[in-house]
Amino acid sequence: MRLMNETRGTCVAELAEEARGPWRRFAGLMLQPTLPPGRALYFAGTRCIHTHFMRFALDLVFVDRDLKVVRVVRNLRPWRFSPWVRTAWGVLELPAGRLPDSRTTEGDQLCWREPDWERR
Repeated sequence: MRLMNETRGTCVAELAEEARGPWRRFAGLMLQPTLPPGRALYFAGTRCIHTHFMRFALDLVFVDRDLKVVRVVRNLRPWRFSPWVRTAWGVLELPAGRLPDSRTTEGDQLCWREPDWERR
């Protein structure tokens, strides 16, 4: 799915995948060589993540159940823990440097949309 920032009218991720199932939630982006621009991985029901065994930095967007942004973390490097965000219900992992492109900040409202190529 595409993840949009309704507040700013920008695209946060062209293709966002939800980490479903125990293996995908455990492995996440560990051991991946990179996360391509425009891609993201979403962890529902999560208030904290780590970047152990990762090869690249991440921008993080913590959201509540309604996809309202409650916190953003920029450039979390490998082998680190994110903050634990009490009010979060999920975390979106993006390639480092993506947040300034979408101008996403705390308080913004996000929403899921079908990618353009699925409507054709």
